[in-house]
Amino acid sequence: MFALYPLYRWCRQRRWAALVLVLGLIATPAWSAPPGLSLDDAVRLATERAPILAARRSQTLAAREEAVRAAALPDPKLTLGLANWPVTGADAFDFRADDMTMKQIGVMQEFPARAKRQARQAVADRGIEQAQALSTAEASVVQREAATAWIALWAAQREVAALQTLREPATVAVRTAKARLASGTTTVTDTLATQAAALELENRIDAAEAAQEAARASLARWLGMDPADIQTEAVPPELATLPVAPAALLTSIDRQGPLLPWRSREALAESEVDAAIAEKRPDWSLGVSYGQRDRTPVGMSRSDMLMVEVAVDLPLFARNRQDRGVAARRAELDAVAAEREDARRAQTETVRRTLAEWQGLQSQVMRKETETLPLARDRAKTALALYAGGGDLQPWLEARRDEIELHIEHARHLGELGRAWAALAYLLPEKETVP
Repeated sequence: MFALYPLYRWCRQRRWAALVLVLGLIATPAWSAPPGLSLDDAVRLATERAPILAARRSQTLAAREEAVRAAALPDPKLTLGLANWPVTGADAFDFRADDMTMKQIGVMQEFPARAKRQARQAVADRGIEQAQALSTAEASVVQREAATAWIALWAAQREVAALQTLREPATVAVRTAKARLASGTTTVTDTLATQAAALELENRIDAAEAAQEAARASLARWLGMDPADIQTEAVPPELATLPVAPAALLTSIDRQGPLLPWRSREALAESEVDAAIAEKRPDWSLGVSYGQRDRTPVGMSRSDMLMVEVAVDLPLFARNRQDRGVAARRAELDAVAAEREDARRAQTETVRRTLAEWQGLQSQVMRKETETLPLARDRAKTALALYAGGGDLQPWLEARRDEIELHIEHARHLGELGRAWAALAYLLPEKETVP
């Protein structure tokens, strides 16, 4: 009874302090780590924040502004002049000596041929389409690179986590070796070998963490964020499923991002051919001027003069001028068409090679996750148990080394699979990517 009284008194004295502590814990929100960044969020943020896409939008706006004035008439010209001014004889440089001397003011307007203005408008419109195609193609590149960077970071984090789980067996092996050395059932060499294996594991973990930080920096480059604020979520992406069926990718080569600028470039070349043909159409201009004549010395006056002038181009040497331009533009069109076909063949090859790589990596990754890695883990675990029971150390060292190499290789294959998947998943514009 008396022995319990001091404990009772101590509890009463600290009752209010404990109550305050509990209330404080209830009132203070529990700390939680910021949610991980998903693949879709990373792609969306990269698309919103990419400076290159802002540049493409500005280029499209510039092309639109240029198109507004493409078919407009040239600005009129104000003309000022002096006609019939004597410059020789006794009356040289006298404005009032000759009644034909006039001060002139006028306006001149050039009128390019309608076919030329329509052709210029078509070229400007094709320029808008080309700017839009470049913007769409660049958006696909940004999405692919952001997704690749996200997957690289996710794979690096998995590698670090997998290697960290191997620390405990390494610690057990070191303790076992020391215990067996103390009991005289093993040698110093085995003890040092287990310690070296543990240190080698730490080296591998350090290298994996460095690669993880490098991948984080790559993702930060696309998101415009501080690398310290980036953490991918643990949920793996669906790397075994593409947004578009593989067969559909092979039938949509012309609509894929790398080919979009070529289609608009060929259309622009065609419109430039039409513009060169339109150069054969003559332009004309209209000028109107008013001439004011001064009074003569004897007091007589002459009427002022109104002059109207029309000028028309004469394309008389079209064979060596306009026809040459048309031939040059057609040759450029043929070059663009040939380059587009070459780009189309190259893109077809790229898609087929990437599909083969993606399918092959799927099999390797699945086999490692379902068979190879579990076998390596069981082998290392069994070898460690046999060593703890008095067996030889070498089987565990070999099994341990193989397990580490398999984890590293698996992380590398995950990254390669992710790159192949991203290269295929973001080929088509987002509006055409339908599961």
